[in-house]
Order: sequence, then C-alpha cells, then structure tokens
Amino acid sequence: MSLKTKIFLGLLLFVPIAFWVETLPVSPLVVFAISGLAIVPLAAWIANSTEEIAVVTGPTIGGLLNATFGNATELIIAIVALRSGLVDIVEASISGSIIANLLLALGLGALLGGIRVPELTFESGTARMNSSSLLLAVTVLLTPTLIVATSPNLEAGSIQGFSVVTSVLLLGFYAMSILFSIKRSQATSELMAAEANGTVHGATAIHGEEVHHNINIPLQVGILLVATVGMVFVSEILVASLETATKDLGLSELFSGVILIPLFAGVVEYIACVTFAWKNKMDLAFNVAIGSTVQITMFVAPLLVLASSFFPKQMDLQFNIFEVLTVAMTILITNSIVHDGQMNWLEGLLLLVTYAVLGTAFYFHG
Repeated sequence: MSLKTKIFLGLLLFVPIAFWVETLPVSPLVVFAISGLAIVPLAAWIANSTEEIAVVTGPTIGGLLNATFGNATELIIAIVALRSGLVDIVEASISGSIIANLLLALGLGALLGGIRVPELTFESGTARMNSSSLLLAVTVLLTPTLIVATSPNLEAGSIQGFSVVTSVLLLGFYAMSILFSIKRSQATSELMAAEANGTVHGATAIHGEEVHHNINIPLQVGILLVATVGMVFVSEILVASLETATKDLGLSELFSGVILIPLFAGVVEYIACVTFAWKNKMDLAFNVAIGSTVQITMFVAPLLVLASSFFPKQMDLQFNIFEVLTVAMTILITNSIVHDGQMNWLEGLLLLVTYAVLGTAFYFHG
C-alpha cells in the first residue's frame, strides 16, 4: 500500500467526525474545517476510480464521468439552497464554479504537470469544440443583461421566460454534444485498433485483454457511487457551516458563493486535474476541467432554472454584471491558451495568477 493511499485512508476518519461535530455546540469554523478535510479523501477516491475506469472507456468518457460525479455535489447543494430561497448564492456558485474549473483546476494541472513535462498536449479538436461551447455559455450569460439594458419597457417575467426557453435549448445541445463525443471517441478507438492489428498482428488486443482483466470495473463503479454519496452529505454540512462562518468572518455572500463554495465543492476536479496532469495524461485533465465547466453551463444551470419552477422563488439566467464580466474574461483567456492543444507550466501559472486577481476583486467588491 502506497504512502498516498495510507494518507487518504487516514483522512477518511474525518467523514464520521464531520457528522459528529455537526451535532455538537461548537463553532461553525470548526465544523467548516473538519468537513473540508473530510471532502479531500472522498474526492481522491473519485479521481482514482475514474482514472481506472478511463483505462477501459478512454479519456473522453473518463473525463465525462469525473465531471459528472464532481458536479453532482454542486447540483444537489444548489437544489437544497434553491428550496431555501437562496437564489443569489446559487447563481454566484455557478459563476464561481466556472471560474475555478478554468483557472484554478486547469492552472494547477498545467503548472504541476508542466514541471515534469515541458509541453503538455491534448487533442486539439476536442479543445476547439469545447472552446466553442464555452463561447455559447458567454452568449447565454450576456444576453439577459443586454435585454434588460436595452429594453426599458420590459414586461415582468420576460427574463424568466427567456431563461426557461434557453435552458431547454441548452439541455438539448448538451445531450447532442455528449452523443457526438461518444461517437467520435468510438470511431477513434476503432481506427487505432485496426491500425494496431494490421501492424502487430493482434499483440495490442492481447495486451488490452490483460489491462481489462486487471481492472475491476464493478468495484471502481461502487467506489465512485459510495464516495459521491458521502461527498454530497459532507458538502451539505460544509455549506451549512460556511454560511454562518463567513458571517462571523465578515465575508460577503458574493465572495462566499463565487470563491469559497466552489473552492471546496469542486475539489474533485482540482485533485483529478493535478493527478492526471502529473502523470502526463493531459487529455483526461483537460476533459475534467473543461468538461466540468461545459456541464455546469449546459446542464447544471439550465436544470436549476427548470427545477426552480417548483419552488417559491424562481431562478433565471440574469447574473450579476460583475460575475458575467469575470466569467467572460475567464473563458476568453482560457480559450486563448488551450486553442492549440498544448500547455506548459508558465501558462498554468498565468491561469492561477488570474484566479488570484479575480478572487481579490470579489473580496473587495463586497
């Protein structure tokens, strides 16, 4: 058993401790710190299991799985917050998740992975496709603000109607993009297998059987499910304590929603990106960071808009103008870096510095 595995097994003790301290009359800061530590090993097991499954399914499906399991926590927490009427916090956490995935997760991966490998490469066609999807996300976020700014006689409920229609369109597009990615991945795998069979006369197939035999897929899927369920409950404890803790610290709701909540809720993506990039598996790291961001804008946000129809206070796609501008800048700078299918440690550092600048801006914005 490796040292890293022993450390993560030891950190699992914080999971039951987090449930215990929640029932005690202790400071919210203590609950916040312990539940934050409990999230780390759960995120690590999710990242490790996804990497194992990706050996069989390929980087596209592997990245999609990691993004899905990572965002499940954010989705459930957001629905609970919507039910409580905390629409502003939910919208801020969506913006914060986009910023953190593109700048923090991808930046950490590129910085640490670039220390070992001078040029980290990934499939440029996937980069261009995801870049286009992110530009669509900017359009969706900017449009409601432009409608309000240019329509002084706008009828009440118009933005909500726009948000519902747009959400349905985004969900449809996201479903088609998943289908496209799966078909493309299958076609690429079949082509590579055919070429390998033609050159080594089945040696690759034999090796592949050995790889598939050594990976217990049902076990890895079980670990994913258990770790994700644990992540959901621990994250709820974290967010519940965070609201009170940030008030005690004098932090604004905007800063808490954009920076603090995604910082812990998205720890799955951060650990996965760093792990994959460190092992020079930049396709997986890229698919996790960008795929998670696309999923938030094309799936999570639209689903929350539709789900809010069943709650007293509804959510729309009109975000705070400062949030919209920072998300737009984040997407533009990320697209300018990843369009060529290559990254290095300096570009990773650039993304991290940008994240630090924006985080500081949200802190002073209040």
